[in-house]
Amino acid sequence: MPDLVPVRRALLSVSDKAGIVDFAAALAARGVALVSTGGTAAALRAAGLAVQDVAELTGFPEMMDGRVKTLHPMVHGGLLADRDVEGHVAAMAAHGIAPIDLAVINLYPFAATVAKGAGRDEVIENIDIGGPAMVRSSAKNHAHVTIVTSPGDYDDVLAELDAHDGATSLKLRRRLAAAAFAHTAAYDAAVASWFAFADQGERFPAVLPLALTRAETLRYGENPHQQAALYRPQTGGRGIAAARQLQGKELSYNNYNDADGALELIAEFAGGAPACAIIKHANPCGVATGATLAEAYKAAFDCDPVSAFGGIIALNRPLDGPTAEAIAGIFTEVVIAPEADDAARAVFATKKNLRLLLAELPDPRRPGLMLRQIGGGMLVQSRDNGAVARETCEVVTKRAPTEAEWADLLFAWTVARHVKSNAIVYARGGATAGIGAGQMSRLDSTRIAALKAKDAAAAAGWPDVRTIGSAVASDAFFPFADGLIAAAEAGATAIIQPGGSIRDAEVIAAADERGLAMVFTGMRHFRH
Repeated sequence: MPDLVPVRRALLSVSDKAGIVDFAAALAARGVALVSTGGTAAALRAAGLAVQDVAELTGFPEMMDGRVKTLHPMVHGGLLADRDVEGHVAAMAAHGIAPIDLAVINLYPFAATVAKGAGRDEVIENIDIGGPAMVRSSAKNHAHVTIVTSPGDYDDVLAELDAHDGATSLKLRRRLAAAAFAHTAAYDAAVASWFAFADQGERFPAVLPLALTRAETLRYGENPHQQAALYRPQTGGRGIAAARQLQGKELSYNNYNDADGALELIAEFAGGAPACAIIKHANPCGVATGATLAEAYKAAFDCDPVSAFGGIIALNRPLDGPTAEAIAGIFTEVVIAPEADDAARAVFATKKNLRLLLAELPDPRRPGLMLRQIGGGMLVQSRDNGAVARETCEVVTKRAPTEAEWADLLFAWTVARHVKSNAIVYARGGATAGIGAGQMSRLDSTRIAALKAKDAAAAAGWPDVRTIGSAVASDAFFPFADGLIAAAEAGATAIIQPGGSIRDAEVIAAADERGLAMVFTGMRHFRH
């Protein structure tokens, strides 16, 4: 396998024409003959470059609306011939096939066509056939052919030609071949994904097509000895991976993970009253609504001021100056909002390490798949986009909730679906009072949440603990009455839970005995 291969003839056929004219002109200036197709050839000719049409090369015109133009031995023979094999060289000579040393090819914009909502016929027409075949042929024969699929690699190729007297190195050709196979793999994954999910309506196809593009390499993973990177889907979309960072240090793996939880939670309050969610270690430590964003932040912060230190803050409204001033009072890792006004930006400009992200709120009810790697495989499930409403809940106690209790019950339930199991959330007056997360026992979560509420009251100097008169949400049923009794002892007056335990009657009786109102949702929200 040779190291340096001279580039004397190039085939150019690109959908993304960014930079192609300048690149082709640079090749021509270095004595490289140009062969091209359709729109690419027209663009090069319009720039005054001499180009041979593929139709002239093959002896066949482009036909069938351009579906058939490059699938020909004159093209693929020039790309695939192993010039170190005597029989290949003899075949080229016998059939008049000239070698192609450089292929510059990228594919029809299939993903972009799907993303813009095109009809089925247009989507099908944007499935490239000849392009992937040429890319794969060139990449397979990278011993002799340089394949370029991204405009971002044009400068590297020109630099190599200058450094090696018109030749490319094996090291570059190997790297570009790897990129080329990734290019076609991602393309095929996008096509297969569209067929499976959009066209056929499959939830779990026999083969799960997945193609992600690396957006950035992160400093490290959850811990400094782990490596990490952020990948995005080809189709883009809303969410933390699409957020725009206005200032601050680069985001870490943990920042992204926590910020994702914060954004998904605050999205539940899109279009509602001003709301704030504070996340620490992937769990909410305070969530609240208020008459203003600043009031919502203060109420969320007061739920657990200790945990809020170094947390992630998400807001459902554009960040304003007064809220930014309040947030700037303590160390905060990341703030996420749909937008930020000039006053807020000026406040945060003095906090050079604080990351300020602008992100469109995602739809919490959107469909989709969630993936989790396990040893030797992958667990895949549909997103937990379920929700309940007051009219879908069943009152199971003698006493029905008051209007104020209903509001707090539904608020607490909304927060609880974003808390790690076992999850318990106390709420009062549109703000969390105490949150218990990730415990092996639901009773422990109930007690921890109440203890946090006591600590918060002591820190704020309140005359009473906010669990008194609160509503409690449990992400899964109470297996015993002990958790409910602990909530009642903390001062809760209303409970919302899925129900479905074999001891439901015992739990309901305990609620009635203490005058609690309790409703069943019939829906569980485990979050592991």
